[in-house]
Amino acid sequence: MALKHAVLAALLDGEYSGYELAKDFDLGVSNFWHALPQQLYAELAKLEKEGLVSGRQVVQETRPNKRLFQVTEAGREELERFAAAPSKPTFIRDDLLVKVQTADRIGPAPVIEQLEERAAAAAAKIELLEKVLRNMRGEADEAEFLLRGDRIGGYLTGLRGLAFEQGHRDWCLRSAAILRERQKTHAER
Repeated sequence: MALKHAVLAALLDGEYSGYELAKDFDLGVSNFWHALPQQLYAELAKLEKEGLVSGRQVVQETRPNKRLFQVTEAGREELERFAAAPSKPTFIRDDLLVKVQTADRIGPAPVIEQLEERAAAAAAKIELLEKVLRNMRGEADEAEFLLRGDRIGGYLTGLRGLAFEQGHRDWCLRSAAILRERQKTHAER
């Protein structure tokens, strides 16, 4: 997947400025695709040149003018091609896992600290995702929303992000506890 497809998918809900798109990415899309704001602005310019999005200038009196972007018919066709293409399997690529792998040989203390930091970050993300999901479904319970909600794609990706963060938090806490216990056991010998 290219950043192009993530941007096009995010713009399906309507017109967004680059700033609004960056906020949307930060709250929702970042569960499955990370991009810095400057990358998004560059991608919007590229997509506009390719005719996959159209932009229009909005004159504002008390603020600087802004550009709003929306997906064109060509952009929708590109997303349809992308959706129909086979997906590649995912893989984990995380420097923390390399550090954990070395903990037996180089000492676990800094790795334990990083595992606990990562678990805390995951816990914060879990709290945020749970709030976003509650806001998305409104008064409906989850089963009802998933069955009858207007749009559930963002909700489903939010659920995947939540499951990922929960699993990541649990693994980090368990790994830190195991390394700490092994460190204590080795110190007693």
